[in-house]
Amino acid sequence: MEIPEKKIGDVDIISLSGRLDAYCANDVERKLTSLIKANQVRIVVNLEHLEYISSSGLRVLLSALKEVRKQQGDIKLACLKPYVKEVFDIAGFTKLFTILDTEKGAVDSFSGSIR
Repeated sequence: MEIPEKKIGDVDIISLSGRLDAYCANDVERKLTSLIKANQVRIVVNLEHLEYISSSGLRVLLSALKEVRKQQGDIKLACLKPYVKEVFDIAGFTKLFTILDTEKGAVDSFSGSIR
């Protein structure tokens, strides 16, 4: 899985596409870990092109969320398709993550945060 990355201000944005399952969860984990180790703890994960997420994918996102929150950061999710959002609902992750309809909305939601 290719994981495009861009930066707007002090917010890092990664985009995931295709399937986030056991086969590519390690790639996503490496990308998020490298951001966190570089003290980049304001992260938006754009899921607009994600077709499927498994428990392995959920685990990677939850683990990264715990790490960034230890550093007073956050991971916000953007552009979830209804069937992907349903997986987050069923897993109870919609209570853990801030989920926004647009990437811009997710980036803008950091503006009130103090780092």
